[in-house]
Amino acid sequence: MMKMSEEISALAAALSKAQSSIEDATKGTENDYFKSKYADLSAVRDTIRKPLAENELSIAQFPTTAPNGVSVETVLMHSSGQYMSASVWVPISKMDAHGIGSGITYARRYGLMSLLCLASEDD
Repeated sequence: MMKMSEEISALAAALSKAQSSIEDATKGTENDYFKSKYADLSAVRDTIRKPLAENELSIAQFPTTAPNGVSVETVLMHSSGQYMSASVWVPISKMDAHGIGSGITYARRYGLMSLLCLASEDD
């Protein structure tokens, strides 16, 4: 579910400027199981950190466990106090520390990429 502050004009203007300088995240991590590459959470954060900061934007993420998975709310905030947020739910097969941690990492990455309309490119 998407949530936002009543007014988002300053946030929208700042996000537009930030998006004009955000490059696609590089797929630099190997997934041996699927024999593919993907942009990991670190690559996504490296891609967005500076453009967001230069436009007075910040991100906060809040993970919670949910039935059969985890959910992460990603909040995009502007220095004006305006914000927008969305949650991503990811199913996990095992409710143990590894399963929960892995699910949170996936949801954080997907949440960031979705909220910022960020794609990933091959390196």
